[in-house]
Amino acid sequence: MRILVVEDEKTLCETVAKGLRLDGYEVDTCFDGNTALDTALTESYDLIILDLNLPGMDGMEVLRNFRKEDAETSVLILSARGQLRDKIDGLDSGANDYLCKPFHFEELEARVRSLTRRRVIQNNLILSCGELSLDTKARTVSARGTELSLTRKEFGLLEYLMLHPEQPLSQEELIQHVWDGSVDSFSNSIRVHISALRKKLRTALGYDPITNRIGQGYMIGANTNE
Repeated sequence: MRILVVEDEKTLCETVAKGLRLDGYEVDTCFDGNTALDTALTESYDLIILDLNLPGMDGMEVLRNFRKEDAETSVLILSARGQLRDKIDGLDSGANDYLCKPFHFEELEARVRSLTRRRVIQNNLILSCGELSLDTKARTVSARGTELSLTRKEFGLLEYLMLHPEQPLSQEELIQHVWDGSVDSFSNSIRVHISALRKKLRTALGYDPITNRIGQGYMIGANTNE
């Protein structure tokens, strides 16, 4: 996943970029509106994080000009302009999300995960992992050609795992994504849903494609047949 961070406060810009790189994203940075627009139109990004108070060209103008050429790339506005009118203008101009400063980096990470996930789903309607197939549009799952009956939470967990194959995902990350952070990280809820999902997969496949790496999290892999 490739991200462009546009922010005229260089220290903040580099801090955000460093944090996102640690999360595994490829990140470019720029500090003014004119450069931002040129870069966004000449390079390919999965997400643009855009400040509004920029030198050279205001961020809102950058957004409007960018949307004339690119209607698909996700844009997250990150701005100190926190009035309702600012948020409405930003979203109406083509932003996919709006986060006000000051902000917690954990919330920014969650917004980024959500937007990049949407991008992946848009580009990959059918997710495959071994003998599993998940249709993100029809919201169906098949194992060895037979459709499975999953609850909404079970489907959400499996979808997120299949979007990140062979990558351990912590309980906290799954809660933030599938539950939108609406349950306590110490809750037994996620373990109950994971257990039910694994039981259904084991019944359909004859093995459990999900493993639990102690201290790291849950992982699904195409070659897992333990």
